[in-house]
Amino acid sequence: MPEERKSWVRRRVETALMKGFTRAYSTVRVDPEKFLLQLRAAYRVPISGYHGVYSLEIGEVDAVADNIIRSGMKLAAVEGAGFGLGGLMTIVPDLGILSAITMRTIQKLSLLYGFEFNTDSEIAELWIAAASAAGVDISRELLEKEVVNKFVPKVIQRIAAKASTEVVEKWAGRLIPLASSVIGAGLNYWFVRAWGERAKAHFRGRHLALRASQQAAWAAVEQPGLPASRL
Repeated sequence: MPEERKSWVRRRVETALMKGFTRAYSTVRVDPEKFLLQLRAAYRVPISGYHGVYSLEIGEVDAVADNIIRSGMKLAAVEGAGFGLGGLMTIVPDLGILSAITMRTIQKLSLLYGFEFNTDSEIAELWIAAASAAGVDISRELLEKEVVNKFVPKVIQRIAAKASTEVVEKWAGRLIPLASSVIGAGLNYWFVRAWGERAKAHFRGRHLALRASQQAAWAAVEQPGLPASRL
């Protein structure tokens, strides 16, 4: 693809992603109570609340996370195949829906690993995870300086800029009308898989760190005379 054409596609992708993630921030939200019921019924996770995931084997939590990512991948592939029939002309609505699917997948992973998003700080952490999934490193100083309503749009802008550069080569295939449906399904499948795996790694790392911190605190309570260096 000529550089001029590629640059135009990249700008279009970036704009579509910014709009999609902004809409996702405003309107797309997983209901924690309903998802908890889903975890119990569909995934047979034996917990009464999200705090309960810290008592489960980490491998059990990881297995459910993989299932959640796969479900998002399949949904994105079906959506991509449908919109892909329109080639590049449908890239804006396609990316808008893809953004919503991706954010719902990230939200489910957040809840699964024990992190709810009820407060401004928790919402900001959710978007830090989304940025991590996009391969964007967000400075904690930015979070400390900004209120969430100003912080999130800045994060979305960085996510869109990074993601548009990452996917533009892959999305170039949408210019081929006869192949666009198959390509659209494959690209959306890849997109959710890549972002889901990165988000899983982010939440898993935080989960394990908090679990270790809790275990150290319990050990200190049970053995108050034990030197800190032994914990």
